[in-house]
Amino acid sequence: MSSQFNLQDKYNAQTRWLSSALGLYLQTAEQRLFDLAVADLFGFNALQMGCAQMDLLRNSRVAHRFQSSEFSVAEQHHDLCCDDDFLPFENASLDLLLLPHRLEFSERPHQTLREAERVMMPDGHLLISGFNPFSTWGAALGLRSLFGGRHVQSQTFPWNGRFIGLVRLKDWLALLGFEVVSVEMCCHIPPFEQEVWHKRFGFMEKLGAEWLPLMGGVYFIVAKKRVHGMTPLKPNWKTNSLKSALIPRPAQSKPTQSEGFGQHKKKHFEQ
Repeated sequence: MSSQFNLQDKYNAQTRWLSSALGLYLQTAEQRLFDLAVADLFGFNALQMGCAQMDLLRNSRVAHRFQSSEFSVAEQHHDLCCDDDFLPFENASLDLLLLPHRLEFSERPHQTLREAERVMMPDGHLLISGFNPFSTWGAALGLRSLFGGRHVQSQTFPWNGRFIGLVRLKDWLALLGFEVVSVEMCCHIPPFEQEVWHKRFGFMEKLGAEWLPLMGGVYFIVAKKRVHGMTPLKPNWKTNSLKSALIPRPAQSKPTQSEGFGQHKKKHFEQ
């Protein structure tokens, strides 16, 4: 009963924050990035893990699209409820997998990525969004943990997560055989709770994107699962295309007349 109550509390805290001015600012920025990315990716099965308040697969052309959640509550609309440490999917069964802010709230982010690698098809795409610790959002997390105490931090979404650096995440993906296709940053405005401050600091969105792109509050990664053990065959353009097995070639099992004359002349010269 207490476990269900804790899940309900976490879900309510996440829902309230995503409905706030800061949460809506985050949703607008991330929805645009996901919409652009999924529109050009194809396959049969796609899964969005977490953040069910946002339909991040709405622009996808993948035939079968699903949403999973860690919260088993009646108010949430999702297709399945599962733990991201052990996904209920067969090996190489997903063409597209979305992890919106899943890793910083996972108890074992390494295992979450390993499961993502296991269930993905070769050449499948993995889309990840996460909070950047080296930004004003990361600074806000540090200040809250320093002055707010552990209790306040543990009860407040999204400051109860463990922000993962972009460089570290790239290393994890490379070790698992993923190729990072693109990285984009968004949410350059500091994480003000009031909408009026978003308008006053709106200039930082364009300024940060042009001059301080790596200081965005959220990073967005598109990665592709590499196929090991396959070497692409390159055409041999130097080979004469006119040569074919259908073209008859003279058999030269015996020396030709010119070769015999040359050997005779060489023997005569040695004598």
